[in-house]
Formats: sequence, C-alpha cells, structure tokens
Amino acid sequence: MTAREKLLRMMDAALTAADPTQCMADHLPEKPKGRTIVIGAGKASAKMAQAFERYWKGEVGGLVITRYGHAVPCQYVEIVEAGHPVPNEAGRVAAKRVLELVSSATKDDLIVCMISGGGSSLLAMPAEGIKFSEKQQIGNALLRSGATISEMNCVRKHLSGVKGGRLAAAAGKARMITYLVSDVPGDDPSIIASGPTVPDDTTGSDALRIIDAYGINLSDEVRGLLSSEQNPTVSSKDPCFTNSELVMLTTPQASLLAAASVARELGVAPIILGDAIEGEAREIAIMHAGIAQQVLRHDQPVPKPCVLLSGGETSVTVSGEGGRGGRNSEFLLSLMMQFRGQAGLSALAIDTDGIDGSEDNAGALIDESSWRKAVECNVDLHWYLQNHDSYSAFDQISALITTGPTLTNVNDFRCILIE
Repeated sequence: MTAREKLLRMMDAALTAADPTQCMADHLPEKPKGRTIVIGAGKASAKMAQAFERYWKGEVGGLVITRYGHAVPCQYVEIVEAGHPVPNEAGRVAAKRVLELVSSATKDDLIVCMISGGGSSLLAMPAEGIKFSEKQQIGNALLRSGATISEMNCVRKHLSGVKGGRLAAAAGKARMITYLVSDVPGDDPSIIASGPTVPDDTTGSDALRIIDAYGINLSDEVRGLLSSEQNPTVSSKDPCFTNSELVMLTTPQASLLAAASVARELGVAPIILGDAIEGEAREIAIMHAGIAQQVLRHDQPVPKPCVLLSGGETSVTVSGEGGRGGRNSEFLLSLMMQFRGQAGLSALAIDTDGIDGSEDNAGALIDESSWRKAVECNVDLHWYLQNHDSYSAFDQISALITTGPTLTNVNDFRCILIE
C-alpha cells in the first residue's frame, strides 16, 4: 500500500468518526406534552436534523440554518442555506425566525437545538443598535487577523442578539436539549457556534480587548455598546438553564482516535500530538516538521514507521490582499517547504467540513514526488506561501483533496506519515 493510500484510509476513518448521526438514536429525549421544535445552525446542522427526524417517533417541526451546499432533505424541519464564513442577509432573516420560534415555546414544549461549527456566521442576528453591515465588516476583519476561534466567538457573542445563551433565555420555561458537534479546541460548548443555548460569563470588555488587540476599527456606537455592557450575554447563574441539557455527539478527539486505530491496522504506530492545537498555520507546520525529522533521523519519540496525528484550529494572518487557500493547505505548503521532498515523509491536512477556507477543496496531500513536481512546474512555493495562495500552488501539482461538503465539522485533521 502506498503512502497516499495509507493517508487517505486514515482520513476516511476520521471523517466517519465525525459523522454526528451515528449516535443520535442513543440520546433521544423524553417526548413533551406539547410541541417538538427543532432549531439549529452550523455545517452539520441539517444532517443532524435529518437524523433526528428519522429516529423521533412523533410530530416535529422547526427551522435549521446551514451553509450553502450543505442542505439535506428533511420532511418536517425547514432547512435554510446562508452565507459562511461572512454572514449574509439570508442568515440574518433566518436567525430572526429562529428567535421567534424559540420565543413562542411554552413550558410544555421541547426545543431541540442542533449546533455545529459554522453556526456563528449562519445565525447572524446583530444586537439592537448594531448595523448588520458593520457586524459583517468586524467578522471579516477578525477572519483575516489571525484571531483564534475562541477570540472570534467572544466578539461575536457580544455583537449578537441570539448568541451567548440568548436563545436559551428566549425559550423561557420550555425544556431544551442541545446536540453539539465540536469544532473548537477543548470542546467548550460556550464557544461552539458562539454558544446560543449555553451560559457565557465573558463581558463586553473582554470583546473590546480582543478587538483592540488586533487593531480592528469600530464605530463609536459599537464601542459604546460594548463599553457600557448594555448587551450582556446570559451568565451561568441564569435560571433559564435549569431545564436545559447538552449532548456532545462527536469531537476532534474521536476522529484522531479513529485514524489511530486504522494506523495500527496498517502496522504504523500512531502519535496523537493533540486535538486542540492553535496558532499560525505555517508556524504549527514548522513544529510538526521538527518532530517528523526527529523520528526520521533518530527514531524518537517512537521508531518509524509512525504517523503524527493532530487536530484543533490553526489560523492565518492575511497580509495584503491574500490569495486562494485555507489554513490546512497553508499548513501543508509550509510543511512541504520544510520537507523539501525528503524520502520517507508524506502528509495530509484537511478541514473536516470538506471546505478549506472558502475554496472547493478540503485540503491537500503531499508525498515524496510533490517537491519534484513543483520544481518541474516552476512553482515558486515561497511566493505562494507569502501571498497566502496555497490553493493555487497545490492545484498546479495536482495535490488538492476534494471531498465536497462532508456535512460535519470537527475542524482540522492533520496526518504526517514517517516511513
């Protein structure tokens, strides 16, 4: 079996483990006296709603928001597609409808909430006094700034009319169960999709510190709103959470463990470096390359053949206009420049939702031949890395991985094979 085939086998196992529908049937709530209302937002939310319909023995209705191209057919739950990673008008209108649905619930109703990565952009209803256009601008600036997902979602909560526990507060005394697919380091429910149904103890001042740290411009109205704490998130002390339950369906660690199991079957020792790795994609690549070189040269910390597995969410600080590509292809381009075609080293990096950044690829795969192909095609890898144009570089050497939307999202999956 070739190195490429081994890497793809591990990738397939990781994606299968990230499927949120596998254990839905084991976590169904008790039926309510009143209505069952399904809501949600995220790249996996439509598939989660479809699975709930399949297993739920009773009437159900509701509205779920997912990214364009990520919808699946549901019989009773309405699926709306909207913009990601920058929110658009379709998301704003749908978020308002979700809030109205939740606010209509009574103490006899059950609200079933499907939350996964991408929900922050899709559930896009700004707080009163904030222009939607400015919320879009701030979000886009954060995406380009190199901010971590935790930092971005803290800001998003304090600019929102629905995130940071506000949907739970709107539900009043209705019973609520939230199904989660984690795309954040540490699997913190308050960070996943900016926690619309879970408590949040951050403040507007916390959001301001993040905004100022990255030099993002704010209008006087937004700065005043954050400074005055006039739009607080819902704290853990709020009684609205007493009738609320959280169910974590799948996590980045689950995907890493599944890939590790396949590696053992292939006679390759797995080393899981972490499921919550953050930082600049190109710098994280240099760290991974150093570990791989240590194994290749000295059989430390384990002898080869082995595979380095890691997850989490890296970031890319875009300078200038930027090119085409996402954080996983940028990671892999930086890694390729460290390996320089050295024998025995191959690697794969993807975003588990099937979309790396805003392109049509999930990521890319490199092996011993990739460096030679780049030289033969006169691809200046350094130029493409400096201009954040990793997609174009890998496209020229036929190294892109295209899966299409996977209808899940547990963030980055990185796999470095050393033989």
